[in-house]
Amino acid sequence: INEKCQDPCPGSCGQSAVCRVTNHSPICTCPEGFIGDAFTACYPKPPEPVQPVVQDDFCNCAPNAVCRDNVCVCLPDYYGDGYTVCRPECVRNSDCALNKACIRNKCKNPCVPGTCGEGAICDVLNHAVVCSCPPGTTGS
Repeated sequence: INEKCQDPCPGSCGQSAVCRVTNHSPICTCPEGFIGDAFTACYPKPPEPVQPVVQDDFCNCAPNAVCRDNVCVCLPDYYGDGYTVCRPECVRNSDCALNKACIRNKCKNPCVPGTCGEGAICDVLNHAVVCSCPPGTTGS
């Protein structure tokens, strides 16, 4: 400006605009999230209008529940009142009796054939399989 090195940005852009210099000229733009004429003023972009949600579930059921004849019912293999909770039988071993384990959301005996060696005794202690040899025998 007037053959002197000066920043051309001050006073060049509108309110809330961003100025950057390209080839010695001020370039004004509105920042992200703003709209308007960058040489006059930038304004916050208004939020997108919220589309109304079409609600097929007039029962207002819990997750994993369905509305049947205006009554919330838990899906098969889920348990609860249908309105506040519908959960599987178990999600962790502690949801089951000590002699069962949570296997695919069901409390089951983890001693299935092949769990222990041939002829071994399979017991469940605190949800875990314990294999042992019958009295008078040894092995692994």
